[in-house]
Amino acid sequence: MPVTVVRFNLVAPGASPAALSARYRAALEMAAYADGHGITTVQTEEHHGAENNWLPSPFAFAGAVFGATRRIAVTVSAVIGPLHDPLRLAEDIAVLDLLSGGRLVTVAGIGYRPEEYDLFGVDWRRRGRIQDELLETLLKAWSGEEFVHRGRRVRLTPRPYTDPHPLLLVGGSSRAAARRAARLGLPFFPSAHLPELEAYYKEKLTEYGTEGWTMMPAAETPLLHLAEDPDRAWAEYGGHFLHEARTYASWQSDGIRSAVRSAATSVAELRAEGVYRVLTPEQCVAQGLDSLVLHPLVGGMPVEEGWRSLRLFAERVVPALGG
Repeated sequence: MPVTVVRFNLVAPGASPAALSARYRAALEMAAYADGHGITTVQTEEHHGAENNWLPSPFAFAGAVFGATRRIAVTVSAVIGPLHDPLRLAEDIAVLDLLSGGRLVTVAGIGYRPEEYDLFGVDWRRRGRIQDELLETLLKAWSGEEFVHRGRRVRLTPRPYTDPHPLLLVGGSSRAAARRAARLGLPFFPSAHLPELEAYYKEKLTEYGTEGWTMMPAAETPLLHLAEDPDRAWAEYGGHFLHEARTYASWQSDGIRSAVRSAATSVAELRAEGVYRVLTPEQCVAQGLDSLVLHPLVGGMPVEEGWRSLRLFAERVVPALGG
């Protein structure tokens, strides 16, 4: 059965605090509904200082999802590692791992927006070295043993639920990210379908004498919205898809490779491109995708339309997939 994912980044351009609060609570209700209908994963992410209210605190959101669900996994894809204190991040992930019974998956990336580093006073030029320290510290901290951190002996408690540690993947689209993952014996999560980078990672595993595996997006990893009438949905809500696509495009340089990168500048171009797809339930099943990523609240989508999409996905797509 394909992996089924519901993605939330809580983007809502111009929303008031009251509207954002309602949106956050709706996302939790959606997660609980998804959990009850056999959907496998909630995916969330981290960005800071975005004018459109992009979610900045994925672990707080993950904790709320775990409190509202019993089975569904939450993938943070990705946490921007160098923006976090490594000891505190180790504690937060350990607590979430305990609360959820091992349902948290963390992908650690280094981001691609220098302005986010400026916001937190972190040196963009040192991001690779900071990420190395962060990952090494997480692995030591979760052992429950005493270790040296920045010249001091420390030991963190409690130990996580998952043995030997919570699932932690190294994300990125560069050789440096692949080397980092291989050196530490951590799984690698390329940010796009990059077979050549996966091959390089495997070479480095052999060179370092470590073990690991790759979780790589398929060649096609569209973001989905379900509707009985896709033409109507594009006409009424296409601007929400375009808002997110243009936001991503404005953040990414030529060296960034992303599974959801779009070059579209209009709703018509976006629809033709296929990165975002509005499908009927029958069309969705017929896609034959290995991973189905539903994005019900994309780009400030009205909550009621998000619910319509999610219900079609859960009630008519997931059962047809064998879920």
